[in-house]
Amino acid sequence: MQERRRVLVVTSIALFLSVLVWFNYSAVLPLIVEEWGLSGTEAGIVFGALQAGYLVAIVPAGLLADRYSPRWVIAVGATGTALPSLAFAAVADGLLVGTVLRFLSGLFVAGVYVPGMRFVSDWYPEATRGRALGLYIATYELGSGFSFVFATIAAEAVDWRLAIAVTSVGALFVAPVMVGLTRDSPERTTSSTGGFDRSIFRNREYLAAVSIYSWHNWELFGVRNWLLAFLVATPAFVATDSAVLPGLVVGAMIAMSGVGNAAGGWLSDRVGRPQTIAAGLGASTVLSATFGLLGGLPLAALVAVTLVYGVVLALDSAPTSTLVTEVVADEHVGTALSIQSLAGFSTTVVSPIVFGLALDRGGYAVAFPTLAAGALLGVLSVGALVWIRR
Repeated sequence: MQERRRVLVVTSIALFLSVLVWFNYSAVLPLIVEEWGLSGTEAGIVFGALQAGYLVAIVPAGLLADRYSPRWVIAVGATGTALPSLAFAAVADGLLVGTVLRFLSGLFVAGVYVPGMRFVSDWYPEATRGRALGLYIATYELGSGFSFVFATIAAEAVDWRLAIAVTSVGALFVAPVMVGLTRDSPERTTSSTGGFDRSIFRNREYLAAVSIYSWHNWELFGVRNWLLAFLVATPAFVATDSAVLPGLVVGAMIAMSGVGNAAGGWLSDRVGRPQTIAAGLGASTVLSATFGLLGGLPLAALVAVTLVYGVVLALDSAPTSTLVTEVVADEHVGTALSIQSLAGFSTTVVSPIVFGLALDRGGYAVAFPTLAAGALLGVLSVGALVWIRR
């Protein structure tokens, strides 16, 4: 039990330090846009480069985690995440260099997140795996949120280059800690081939879980992409005349999603995966459908609702990933999780665009329901899963 806990703590710290890189650019985006003279499209390209790198590398990362030691995949991935991001802080001076370096960080961060899930699931039995993965995935949310907080404070105190650097350097320490303090599970089952079992595409439970995760990400990343812009435009935040406060609230909201992940994983061990997933998606559907109408709330109330929103948005995440580890063969868990991640993150390219189109035509009151529609389709996917299991 003590070794399991050590594995969970070390792997979670590795994810936290690596994920700080993911959103540090977003936290200082206005400063980079001003200094480099980027258009909105160009700024979006630099942001999307990391996502693109992640999508390119995620399935190979899962294959490597199935065939070789996940802890070594994580060690290499974290180091490769840090170095291009530190180079971004030191030498990036425009669209081309910035895009290339963010793309390289995205390639390597794929070697941290999913291999970490594979590593944790190797150590924890199904009875407690939801809680363990919930805590692990919670560190993704904490890292994402604290990236905004750390980068905002550092940029305000000095400049954006220091902000990028301080949120990148920690990932350099992952490799020695992962290799030195953990080992592979004695019960680990490895894949003897370089490919994956294509029969998972005939596994209807797995396909339902992938659908759930895809619609979850549609809503989650749509919110995260547009939340700062929404808050900045509300009367309550305009009245504060603060350039820092909205970013700190967004960071806190994302960090609160860590609470949602931990709670969802814990609850799913007790009442069941489908029940927890459906409850989380149902609650987020209601909030997303109405959130665009709440811009007139007083500051305290708006902040409170935003933080609750962060919790609710993540309740279904850990149970869905845990479900994947339970419905596929043990030796192909890494690959199954990576394909799930590929499908899920692909929707994150589309939903912010759909949100923007709706925003142009009807404002935030019309835009946020496009995210609620995704969550509702996730609920229907849970229904399909329950029907398949009958």
